[in-house]
Amino acid sequence: MDDISQRPTVLAVEAALRAAGVTPRVRVLPETAPTAIAAAEQLGCPVAAIANSLVFDAEGAPLLVLTSGAHRVDTGKVAAQLGLAELSRASAEFVRTHTGQAIGGVAPLGHPAPIRTLIDETLADQAEIWAAAGHPHTVFPTTFQELVAATGAEPVAVN
Repeated sequence: MDDISQRPTVLAVEAALRAAGVTPRVRVLPETAPTAIAAAEQLGCPVAAIANSLVFDAEGAPLLVLTSGAHRVDTGKVAAQLGLAELSRASAEFVRTHTGQAIGGVAPLGHPAPIRTLIDETLADQAEIWAAAGHPHTVFPTTFQELVAATGAEPVAVN
């Protein structure tokens, strides 16, 4: 396997973290972590401490929702909070176009252009949060406050 930590998507996440004043601490996992459960098992942390980066199609615009691995996003509830008629799960192509990253490794930052971001307010209950770092084998530790500051995310109830 090549050096995953040197992939352009991972380097973009590290650069975005540095730009936000955060020292990157990317960890390469031995197995892919396409789900919160898989990531939590490898990290030895609660699934609620995994910040899933889910991209939605908000009437043609990307919307990134950082949700606890213990939750599913209630798209109707989130759409209503945002005044949208519809919020749907984005296609793999839509995700890659707007994030530059593949589903399963989408990070909360390091995208080609800023994406409106919401964050599950229950992630604030976790002392440490783990988020994808631009590749299905990479994650980084952070805190709720640090993640909000680095991404500009709006805390909301997502489920």
